[in-house]
Amino acid sequence: MIEFPNHSRSYDRTRRAVRFWGHDSAIEASFFISEGALKRLQPDVHSDEPGFLNAFDCNRDLICAAASKLYVRGSRGTYDLVAANF
Repeated sequence: MIEFPNHSRSYDRTRRAVRFWGHDSAIEASFFISEGALKRLQPDVHSDEPGFLNAFDCNRDLICAAASKLYVRGSRGTYDLVAANF
């Protein structure tokens, strides 16, 4: 089962997404949530790094729940959450 005990997150300008990490026992997986997905969750988000990080923080529980549904143990190291996941 994937868990998200690490509250670290960062904005990746190249991917135009917020990156965060989950852990399944000793396995670490990287997740990216796109700007479009964050805009769907919070339509009034400011379209800049602080705005997207704030939108992530305000919707962390919902984002982690969606990431848990997307995660498949051992299948890959990176997962992308897009607007369709919400």
